[in-house]
Amino acid sequence: MSSVGTTYLQTAIKRLRYYKELGEKTFGQLSDSELHITPNAASNSIAVIVQHVSGNMLSRWTNFLTEDGEKPWRQRDEEFEVHNYSKQQILDLWEKGWACFLDSLTCLTENDLLKTIYIREEPLLVIDAINRQLAHYPYHVGQIIYIGKLIKDADWQSLSIEKGKSEAYNKSDGVKDPANK
Repeated sequence: MSSVGTTYLQTAIKRLRYYKELGEKTFGQLSDSELHITPNAASNSIAVIVQHVSGNMLSRWTNFLTEDGEKPWRQRDEEFEVHNYSKQQILDLWEKGWACFLDSLTCLTENDLLKTIYIREEPLLVIDAINRQLAHYPYHVGQIIYIGKLIKDADWQSLSIEKGKSEAYNKSDGVKDPANK
């Protein structure tokens, strides 16, 4: 039987992979130019959100047990500038950030969860740092999905239970939580 710490790591990784997949299913519905649409002046495009998420992941999770999570090489403000990357470049950034993050998590043991790390010189337990990202990254994935819905409108292919289809979904056979498939 798994320990609580091991189970926590396994379930956190599973949930995070699910959110990564939701982002990727959104990217699959959008063209290069659609990734750069900014809904309004106060918002970011999907491309800019990906730049930020990738930059955050690389900074936070590179050598995270031994170095502060806010790396001197990170240029956070630049993450929010328009770079006009191609769709492939955006997908590469996305993958690079997620690979760094998930690889770091999969290398952890339950004994690592109570170690202290630092982000901007603030001490955090590793488990708290993971919890921070369990809130932060899905928050941005939600933004990506919402912008994708705005762009695609009636052509949007739902990533969850469609409006008016809950009863049929609940009566259907099989696993109900997509992250458990």
